[in-house]
Amino acid sequence: MESPLTVAPVAERRTGPGVPDPKGRPALSGAVSPGRLRIAVVTETYPPEVNGVANTAERFVAGLLDLGHAVQLVRPRQHADDRPVRAGRYQEVLVRGLSIPRYPELKMGLLCGAALQAAWRAQRPDIVQVVTEGPLGWSAVRTANAFGLPVVSDFRTNFDAYTEHYGIGWAKRPILAYLRGLHNRTLATMVPTRAIRELLAARGFDNLHVIARGVDTERFHPGARSEALRRRWGASAEVPVVLYVGRLAPEKNLELLVRALDAIRRRRPDCRLVIVGDGPSGPALRQRLPGAIFAGVCRGAELATHYASADLFLFPSVTETYGNVTLEALASGLAVVAFRHAAAGELIDSGHNGVLAPMQQPDAFVQAAVALVEDPSRLRRLGQAGRTLALSQAWPQVVRAQQAVFHAAIAHARDRFVPGGLPAATAPR
Repeated sequence: MESPLTVAPVAERRTGPGVPDPKGRPALSGAVSPGRLRIAVVTETYPPEVNGVANTAERFVAGLLDLGHAVQLVRPRQHADDRPVRAGRYQEVLVRGLSIPRYPELKMGLLCGAALQAAWRAQRPDIVQVVTEGPLGWSAVRTANAFGLPVVSDFRTNFDAYTEHYGIGWAKRPILAYLRGLHNRTLATMVPTRAIRELLAARGFDNLHVIARGVDTERFHPGARSEALRRRWGASAEVPVVLYVGRLAPEKNLELLVRALDAIRRRRPDCRLVIVGDGPSGPALRQRLPGAIFAGVCRGAELATHYASADLFLFPSVTETYGNVTLEALASGLAVVAFRHAAAGELIDSGHNGVLAPMQQPDAFVQAAVALVEDPSRLRRLGQAGRTLALSQAWPQVVRAQQAVFHAAIAHARDRFVPGGLPAATAPR
């Protein structure tokens, strides 16, 4: 279904006030310049939690603040001593949460309509962005609709695709129906790739807008390479280092990573494998790969150094909506082998700045990995071209594209606003 929103090109975006409130509730506080927005961002994960959704949410929030907007971040309390941050145009609202099964370090927000109503009665935002689709996200959509607030959403995780990896394939259809019902109650659903947009449209999702992801090319840079770190890995300049970064979980297709490394070691027994990340599949993977280096969870400069100090990045996952790590590896100057899927499929020109295997062809993935390890000059050439590609994926441009969707949603809601009542499309459900 074609989106009802008219999104102006970034350079042509016009600013303006938000949707009027029939009950005269005060707007979100903070020194916001005329034409800037007061944005409520609702997410069930946020740093210091480590995952792609949390990291991406943080970068978008930082970018919105850089553009002069005010941001109210609503998230679950991550631990008993967690306290909301309030600084200038940024403030947090903390709600109740529960640990996620098999991921005790992550929290899932609970239904909290009353808390959201209290927060938005006290400080009314111009627009609500729902980042995650758990109980907290559902509460945010319902509350925004009841308050007559424009609400947009993000599709960042293929939860329905995870079901087969966790032995609950029977839940795929109800999960998909739930996700469709949530997103179709918003004015726009932002997706990271054209392929995801086409997939969701075929499944009955409406109002889809492609907003890609950016990468910090100053942090993730070939110059972060550390020969001292490589020596600790037992890798001289001539020894290839293969890297995987990501959650160690069933949905990441890690069996194929093991297959690829076994094939590489038959040709290059001196090759080193470095795995950055952790998760429920970690213990089994350590048994399967006794010679691998498990670095655990890395952040910031440490993570950038691990990327840049490797030579080849393998990403076997086929359940990503984007895969931020692919772009980080490209920015770090690594040759990348991945499937023609998500960010890799959208960005990589196979053979020029990386190598893509066709979907459902694991043998092609393994063969590509082996061929690159045996050709150091091609490894370097692909890495240099990947770095050039990553330089075109800057965060500021991506955030401005998201901002354009916000303004279009506000304009659409304002045009349909009826004084003394709620917009027709956002009546309480």
